[in-house]
Amino acid sequence: MMNTRLAIPALTVVILLASCKKETVEPDFSDDYKAGGATTIHSAGPDAYTFPLANIDGAGLARHTEADALFEQQFVTAPAIRFGGLGPLFNQNACQSCHIRNGRSQPPVSPSDQASGLLIRLSVPGSGEHGGPAPVPGFGGQFQPKAIFGGVPEGKLAWTEMQQIVQFLDGGTATLTRAEYRIEEPYQPLPQGILYSPRNAPPVFGLGLLEAVPEEDILALADENDADGDGISGKPNRVWDVAAGRTALGRFGWKAGSPTLDQQTAEAFSQDMGISSVFYFPQESCTGQSNCTGGIGDEPDIARETVETTAFYAMSLAPPAPRNLEDPQVQRGKMLFLDAGCNNCHVPTLTTGNHPLSALSYQTIHPYTDLLLHDMGEDLADNRPDFEAGGREWRTAPLWGVGLTQVVNPNARFLHDGRAATLEEAVLWHGGEAEESREHFRKLPAEERAALLAFLKAL
Repeated sequence: MMNTRLAIPALTVVILLASCKKETVEPDFSDDYKAGGATTIHSAGPDAYTFPLANIDGAGLARHTEADALFEQQFVTAPAIRFGGLGPLFNQNACQSCHIRNGRSQPPVSPSDQASGLLIRLSVPGSGEHGGPAPVPGFGGQFQPKAIFGGVPEGKLAWTEMQQIVQFLDGGTATLTRAEYRIEEPYQPLPQGILYSPRNAPPVFGLGLLEAVPEEDILALADENDADGDGISGKPNRVWDVAAGRTALGRFGWKAGSPTLDQQTAEAFSQDMGISSVFYFPQESCTGQSNCTGGIGDEPDIARETVETTAFYAMSLAPPAPRNLEDPQVQRGKMLFLDAGCNNCHVPTLTTGNHPLSALSYQTIHPYTDLLLHDMGEDLADNRPDFEAGGREWRTAPLWGVGLTQVVNPNARFLHDGRAATLEEAVLWHGGEAEESREHFRKLPAEERAALLAFLKAL
């Protein structure tokens, strides 16, 4: 009996220990690793942005492969039978020339740098057709520094760099550098009052998922008049949808200036490569300019199908999964990210609705964006309106995959004009609605700043 009475408490202790062990099980991070839901791929190398959606079917994969070839294709001048129509004026001759391995580009290191993915949007005060930016007489809506053989480019890009020092509360410092761009040696005199907006090429993966987020979900996040008083007043951009022939919600581009991937792709063909397209932009981007004569045919350069197949490439590119989420420093960094209020604009989780590409439909995704415009302060302002986006407003950039940016392209830079060499610099440039979050970061001790940056690098 003695042994029996001793066995009962012992068994009780074993059961209690087992219960305690269950209560301290490590958290399940499986959903957090699914940046794009079932579309997510797991790669952390230089090719991390180049994979098709993990759940795409055979027909979709075949079209993705065809689209991949178009994205990489170098276009040439007319009258080439295949892939002709480059120019007469252009920035680059292939999509991948700006979007290096489908990721960010880098600003030029010298005026003769041919590898840069930076471009300069131009306009004059006022509104153009359908309420968009007003093009510059003789230069259009984008500066094009290259021309086909025998042609005359619009000019040469030049800039002046300026620096400012930021001091952390713990005594450390950071040096921030930005460039002010200008056009030198223009082919004809520049009009007065030109508005310049430098734009660095952004990554192109995961865009199909962002296109699949229902419009009503995006609008539900908007608070244009800051009704809740939290200092965050995201608003949608309303832009012209060429295909629909009406105003629509803007989703793509640094100021959410394009409503669909098809239209954004057609505009890139037109403005970046000087390639006109059936239906979307049938005229040359330089039409009416005195340096826009040679290499122009009677018909648009490419078919509508070419535009839409190329757009399918970005639509069907998968976001990469985060990494090291169980790391205590990364976990601490996520809490600091939330404490700083970064998630008020970089909304972690969205859900897609129905989409013609079924692989994109009804996915819970973690892009860290609200796809809305926010006032980012005077330091980041380009002072150039774009439809309903003001001169200080920018669309919240998605953060998924941001930690792999310089793995994919070691020369890549951050922010709309590539001014930030590091994620820390990118955070420190934030102002306007994000000023309070930036100040929260600036006042953190070095160890906690490192933790927050470790979280961003894990995404």
